[in-house]
Amino acid sequence: MTRFEPADVRSWGNVLQAEHHAAFPAWRDQLARIVLSGRQEGRALLATGLRRSYGDSGLNPEGGLIDMTGLDRIIDFDRERRLVRVEAGLSFDALLGVIVRQGFFLPVTPGTRFVTMGGAVANDVHGKNHHINGTIGRWVRRIGLMRSNGEELELTLESDPQLFSATIGGLGLTGAITWVELEVLPIESAVMEAENIPFDNLDMFFSLAAESDNAFDYTVSWIDCLAKGASLGRGIFTRGNHAKTGSRLPGRGNTKFTMPLSLPSLCMNRYSISAFNSLYFWNGKRKAGRQNIPIYQFFYPLDSIGRWNRMYGSKGMYQFQSVVPPAVEKDATKEMLKTISASGQGSFLAVLKTFGAISSPGMLSFPRPGTTLALDFPNHGETTSRLMARLDDIVLEAGGRLYPAKDGRMPARMFKAGYPAWQDFAKYVDSGFSSHFWKRVSQE
Repeated sequence: MTRFEPADVRSWGNVLQAEHHAAFPAWRDQLARIVLSGRQEGRALLATGLRRSYGDSGLNPEGGLIDMTGLDRIIDFDRERRLVRVEAGLSFDALLGVIVRQGFFLPVTPGTRFVTMGGAVANDVHGKNHHINGTIGRWVRRIGLMRSNGEELELTLESDPQLFSATIGGLGLTGAITWVELEVLPIESAVMEAENIPFDNLDMFFSLAAESDNAFDYTVSWIDCLAKGASLGRGIFTRGNHAKTGSRLPGRGNTKFTMPLSLPSLCMNRYSISAFNSLYFWNGKRKAGRQNIPIYQFFYPLDSIGRWNRMYGSKGMYQFQSVVPPAVEKDATKEMLKTISASGQGSFLAVLKTFGAISSPGMLSFPRPGTTLALDFPNHGETTSRLMARLDDIVLEAGGRLYPAKDGRMPARMFKAGYPAWQDFAKYVDSGFSSHFWKRVSQE
């Protein structure tokens, strides 16, 4: 469909929702007509995928959306050169279903496989192996980009380094990504050799992270965000490598069931979260050790529950993800966890990980050397706002930054301090593209 039609669109966090006008192309040759139509109607556009961004970087209520999920084809797969070219609306789930059977895997993947290739590149996603492979942008070789004048460009780092770097991690603001050519990794099975190690406090986490980086390609930790005192920062450290033997069949996925509707907001409180976290930590200690597990189970535990965001109720949730530099990572992380624990707010899904020193190619890419903390906060209105403002101050003082893909309320001062290249990036923003996020942080 090449016309813009009314569509109810909301963020994955379910806090932000607004009436939009959206077009739904089924073929790439329809894109130019859609873009030019938007230009004639005076709509600033934004291409979107499966809309897993938590906040407003995927919203554009005053303009128009181009829903790219109908453009979901594999264009070419060169096994010898390990290059796959796909349309921007193809999901990681669909791509993995093809390449894993052929003995390949994505070089970088976030914690869900239900993202599109265009969305992954536009947010320059990272994963459990950042210390080894960096962000996905490092593995992109070519990009198709539709500008607001209807012209489709083919970008490479060599042909147009500035626009290429602005597009990777550029939140869809340089134009509509139409296709991506990506280098993929060879694997020998669809099985992971994994190890779970309980740790009792934050110091133990940092020790485990330091000793694991050289021997394990993938590391990540779940933490109990409400633990206090000597147990502050306790959790389960997970590390792993691709197994050299085992089935190459990825299976049908790991989704056990789907949340049919939003839970009452009262279900997400200090007592339920604390009880769950205590039980999860106890169970993690009980199951500690090494085991071989299916590849989807290792990389995408959140996908085991479809529409898990509904657990946070009709008021939704905010996600907070920060990164703070190595020189202050221990003190800043401890201060954030103390603040969260004292507030009684937090989530079941708190994640702690160290980033490596591999530079991200995008001008607005989030990862940098240091420690990243990510967790969800049920939306309790002003109480939640005050907590997140206090966390902002800690991150700002530490010289860190927040992740636009996870954000729904980052103050402009936080964005500009965390991304000093934002003004250089702005030179490459296509005036025919915009988003609620960009208007909020660039114009204040």
